[in-house]
Amino acid sequence: MQREQSSGLFRKTWGASFTSADAARFRLWAPDERAVSLILNGAAHDMQAIDGGWFELSVKAQAGDRYCFQLSDGSLIADPASSAQQSGPSGPSILIDHCAYRWETASWRGRPWGEAIICELHTGTFTPGGTFRAAGERLAHLADAGITAIEIMPVAQYPGMRGWGYDGVLHYAPHHAYGTPDDLKALVDAAHSLGIMVLLDVVYNHFGPEENALPRYAADFFNTDRATPWGASIAVEQDAVRRYFIENALYWLGDFRFDGLRLDATEQIRDSREPHILVEMAREIRETFPERHVHLVVEDAHRRRSLVGRKSRGTPELFTAAWNDDLHNALHVAATGETKGHYQPFAVDTWRKIREAMAEGFASPAEGKEISSPWTGDRVPPQARVNFLQNHDQVGNRAFGERLASLAGEDLMRVLTATLMLVPQVPLLFMGEEYGETQPFCFFADYQGQIAEAIRSGRQREAENFGGMPHGATMADLPDPLDPRTFASSKLQWDRAESPAGRRHVAFIRELADIRQRHIAPLLEKPGLPDHRIRQTDDGLVAVDWQFGSSVLQLRINLTDEAGAVPPIIGQPIFTMSGERAATAGELPGPGIVAAVARV
Repeated sequence: MQREQSSGLFRKTWGASFTSADAARFRLWAPDERAVSLILNGAAHDMQAIDGGWFELSVKAQAGDRYCFQLSDGSLIADPASSAQQSGPSGPSILIDHCAYRWETASWRGRPWGEAIICELHTGTFTPGGTFRAAGERLAHLADAGITAIEIMPVAQYPGMRGWGYDGVLHYAPHHAYGTPDDLKALVDAAHSLGIMVLLDVVYNHFGPEENALPRYAADFFNTDRATPWGASIAVEQDAVRRYFIENALYWLGDFRFDGLRLDATEQIRDSREPHILVEMAREIRETFPERHVHLVVEDAHRRRSLVGRKSRGTPELFTAAWNDDLHNALHVAATGETKGHYQPFAVDTWRKIREAMAEGFASPAEGKEISSPWTGDRVPPQARVNFLQNHDQVGNRAFGERLASLAGEDLMRVLTATLMLVPQVPLLFMGEEYGETQPFCFFADYQGQIAEAIRSGRQREAENFGGMPHGATMADLPDPLDPRTFASSKLQWDRAESPAGRRHVAFIRELADIRQRHIAPLLEKPGLPDHRIRQTDDGLVAVDWQFGSSVLQLRINLTDEAGAVPPIIGQPIFTMSGERAATAGELPGPGIVAAVARV
């Protein structure tokens, strides 16, 4: 029974787990079925029907065994909680012994959230090889740039060999094109050996459009009366469905030792039960891993502050932070002049929204129904928001996948980058941004037939939401998301990182990272909420002060080409770019920035 507790701790309900050195238990929720068989290494075994629509069987088995389930009509399905697949979502599942991997960093407990400088990466395009092992070989470069955390785009098994990962159908299985579960653990191990935290992007709001067999034997997994942008919503009110996702989160954090999760589009996770599944999930995670620094990040279009509220001693009650789309959208309008799609609401009062989103993390009132939570305050600390100038969505959903460096001038980009790194919110870079990558990152997938055509026809509509189609461009000009060359051309160009310009940019990022760790991260450890003050300036300039106890972080930013008046700073600057006169004369040339920390 000792093995049951060690290997089955994080998956008590769904899937396969070892109960001894040579036996495993298999479980499937199939409430629409009369009978289910386990096919293990080609041999059939009748499973026992138990209460609640579950089928279960314990049988002799070994790591590496191939298995699937046979429904009453004779059809074969993969384990929806499979830890690994032989060749895809519909192929045989592979029995994995998660105790077999020998961790080199077993004593790792993580890092405080205030030290986080995140790099978001896509496994398939981060390296030429596009695998977990290949990604691990490039982590030293990120460490040299001052990166302290990576956020890996979704890896759950999806159809085909290439994609962004947001169409996963087997949420427990790392995609076989990237490597084995042990390969993924080795990536996490390698990161921890360099002092880098690892967060995983997970998708709990929908399944991909193909090769999801659940509706065939568990129709109640979905609520067809409640739509999402991707089809019927997931019926998380069901106990079995609830456990599928909560245990999935525990599985990644436990068996793979991820330092945190980023939950995609949480506003689309609808739940009529109390407590809401997001609340229940966050609480159970924090109860399960009390000795570790575990960071939970949400993408939430409703901007619900209740998700990222703090307890009286400053620790997260539920989630650690949420992505700050407000600041990105407003800065993007200011830097590029683009006002279509998601940027349209930020075309009016752009500078006010920049100042608000920078000062307190929100540029507009929260929208949507609040999730029930004991925390009801309106303010959150700066580290409860994750800032970015670009990410996979903001780059890849553009018509031609252009990075911001291709849209804004070099001097302005340097000021924007310094702003990202020196405001108190947690900064996130998109892979390659640390060395000034200009290679486009496009949307790509691997489908056939009607779904492929629907993806192609939807690209112009998506592009309109992210800056619009360039003047004179037509559908025929857009990169084909199904063409393997679009995927190949989205890979990072590592020779640029080794070029003189690339090395200079890495040194610039490292300088900012060092300043952040020395001067800003310690402020984020202070108890209580900092006071913030938005100082009066003309449009094009931003001046904000944050007071953390007896210390004040001051930022003066000029995003124009002309000098402008800003409130003078006090104390010694920690970083300047064309900002020497801002300290005494209150004048800041543009583009320029000055940051200072003063004692009051």
